[in-house]
Amino acid sequence: MTEGLKYFIILFNESVLIYFLIIAAIYIFLNILALFRITSYKKSFEHIDFEKIFRIGNHIPVSLIIPAFNESTGIVQSIKSLLSLQYPEYQLIVINDGSTDNTLDLIVENFGFKKVFSIPYYFIKCKKINGVYLSSKYPNMVLIDKENGGKADAQNAGINIAKHPLITIIDADSILERDCLLKITRPFLQDKNVVAVGGTIRIANGCTVNKGFIEKIGLSKSWFARLQVVEYLRAFLFGRTGWDVINGTTIISGAFGCFKRKALIKVGGYKAGSLGEDMELVLKMHKQLRKEDPKTRIRFISDPVCWTETPETYKVLKSQRERWQKGTVENVLRYKGMFFNFRYGVMGLFAFPYYVLFETIGPIVEFAGYIVFIISIILNIVVFKFVIAFLSAAILYGTILSTMSVILEELSFRKYPRVKELLILVFTGFIENLGYRQLNTYWRVKAMIAYIFGKKAWGEMEKKGFGS
Repeated sequence: MTEGLKYFIILFNESVLIYFLIIAAIYIFLNILALFRITSYKKSFEHIDFEKIFRIGNHIPVSLIIPAFNESTGIVQSIKSLLSLQYPEYQLIVINDGSTDNTLDLIVENFGFKKVFSIPYYFIKCKKINGVYLSSKYPNMVLIDKENGGKADAQNAGINIAKHPLITIIDADSILERDCLLKITRPFLQDKNVVAVGGTIRIANGCTVNKGFIEKIGLSKSWFARLQVVEYLRAFLFGRTGWDVINGTTIISGAFGCFKRKALIKVGGYKAGSLGEDMELVLKMHKQLRKEDPKTRIRFISDPVCWTETPETYKVLKSQRERWQKGTVENVLRYKGMFFNFRYGVMGLFAFPYYVLFETIGPIVEFAGYIVFIISIILNIVVFKFVIAFLSAAILYGTILSTMSVILEELSFRKYPRVKELLILVFTGFIENLGYRQLNTYWRVKAMIAYIFGKKAWGEMEKKGFGS
């Protein structure tokens, strides 16, 4: 081996080590911010009687939009739970997006829907609406049957027909806690500049569901599901909370978010055909609405909670992660003009560059780093001290952050009160970085290569339903 090549390999290893340390520093900083925000949030809510406040008329009416495509396994239970939410005034809009199973029949039969002939005005372009149905049992329910156009297109159809000033978008396979609407609408009452609010997503696999609500919180026996519990804790409860502190919210999960209807119409709704329509919408709002009014705020709050089903098999999880990465790449390229652009404030100078440098390019750097590092050990290029430093930066910091997330969850919301479950989650946070994280990196690199060569298909998500 030439001295030049040896020098390049050493330099590359050192660069990757610095890269890992920067990521660790960012996450630690976000965790600290999140800890203070969550502590403050909990104190402010300790003595609030939400029901009393909203009962006296201090509320904003909400339209809930639920896009459904082949959701026969759990759609009835999901709708029943949404009809029992604690909120003074809300409309429930279910969109059947051209399902090929019996989703439409199940909804019509269980909730007494009758077809009417009023076709909504198309504020936002969407696929043809075949029919609008009203429920004879529930006056606040509407059903839209339309041609298949994808999730974003279905959501746009719901926005068109919604009658209330706030719109909450949720997935058909999701379960909201009863007080979710009371909590997620509060930022709109507190600050007129808020145009969107995201809530926390948690894993329902392993939980006991009764009449459409989480009756008992538990962990799935699947290690894939358990690993995702830790991932979601780290990403939602502390990662996104940290970004919210500095007004850097980049994404509101498509499974649960609340928006001003006027703002959605102004930006043209969701982009049909987008691989990551939830992130695309938020970036579009930052770009267009902040241009008109720099005070515009897009928030994330750590409690309310939406529980959702997550993949438990290798094949389905791989498909999900690959399409998530494709969506990230697509949106970063579409909004590349925001990169280090001071006109977008924290979003342009910090949040968006973070997504470019660490969420988009990161998998390539990490994957290449592992390969070159292994080659360096085989060829005896690196010294023992560097091996320890590299492994500490690449693996130990991830383990510490995962463990911190579990501990902070216990100190804050205590959704997993049993000691056995906490110990399992701590152990999961440890083993996550010994194979699973590297597997995720591999999937994301594959997804980026596939995207570059034009393979942009979404793939399918297998739905088992929540049972009873």
